[in-house]
This record gives sequence, C-alpha cells and structure tokens, in this order.
Amino acid sequence: MTRPETFTQESLGWVPWLEPVAREDLTAEQHEALQDDFRRASPYFRLLARDPQALRARTLTDLDIFFNTEGGAGRAERERAATATSRTNGCIYCASVHSAAATRESGRREDVQRLLDEGVGAELGSPAWDAIAHAADALARIPLDFGPADVQRLRETGLSDAEIVDVINSAAFFNWANRLMLTLGEPEVPTRRSKRS
Repeated sequence: MTRPETFTQESLGWVPWLEPVAREDLTAEQHEALQDDFRRASPYFRLLARDPQALRARTLTDLDIFFNTEGGAGRAERERAATATSRTNGCIYCASVHSAAATRESGRREDVQRLLDEGVGAELGSPAWDAIAHAADALARIPLDFGPADVQRLRETGLSDAEIVDVINSAAFFNWANRLMLTLGEPEVPTRRSKRS
C-alpha cells in the first residue's frame, strides 16, 4: 500500500485498522443506516455500521449539512469549509473528498489547490473564501477561541446569518469527522491498473 504524502484533489482509498462489516453480512438496520450504495461500498462507513444507530444519526446529519442548501450557503462554501478544516486537522482523505467537491461546485480548482498546498493562510481569490478558511481553521484549532470577531469577518464579506450558520456547521461537523476517521484507519493511493496496448 502506498500512503499519500501530500494533500490532493485526486480520489484516494481508505484502509481501516479494524475489520468493517462485510457487505454480505449487513443487517437491515445497518443497510438503513448506510442509506446508499456509496456508503455500503465504503470500508469506513461499513466499519461505522457496527453501531447502526450512531451511524444513522451521523449520516442524516452529514446529508443535511451538505445537501440541504435551501436558504443558506451554497455547496461550494460548505465544501470549502470542510476542506479547510480537514487541511488544518491533517486528514488527507477527507481533504481529498471535499476539495474535489469544492472544485466541482465552484469551478475554482486553482484556488482550492492553493488551500491544499499552502494551508488556510493562502489567499483564495475572494474575501468570503478567505474568511471561510479562517473560520474553519479557528474552529478546528480551539473551538472556544472562535467568537464574534470571526462571525463579523464572515458577515463583512456579504454572508448572511443563515450562510454563516451553514459554514460553521460544515466546519464543526468535519472537525469531529476528521478526528473519527484519523483514529480508525489511513488513506492510500489506489493502485492504477496499467492499460494494455
């Protein structure tokens, strides 16, 4: 297995340190907690399926934070917050997933890559994105240090209160999710099959 040495927007694999539930052994309750085939295929989510009630709550929270975009921040900003948090926490796997989503949602690949390469202090092409990175970093490092000045900085870039709540939720959720993933396994660079000529 090859471990990634740098942050990337490329797809990575993930190797658990504990045995996940085999797909064929999933119970009806575990299937319901996993919600979809993407999670059923993932060793990470099948590992979390050992506690299906906790996984179901986690899955529903994740889906609501990142896909319920009615009246709040767009997907790009939410994914941006998760990317910045994952970069601060050193979770290469989560950073790869959410940076790719941030690029897909915003079309700003170079700005997203700059965050991965240089960290949350990088200039990301807009005051709002810079403020989101700063807020995510503050929440990841010492959540109690995040305060009114951070909220004001977000507000001054034009984000509404609903958008600010979504950015904070995205960053806070991934501050927790990174730590869970980092204690259960590690990322790997997928083996590329060579094409036959």
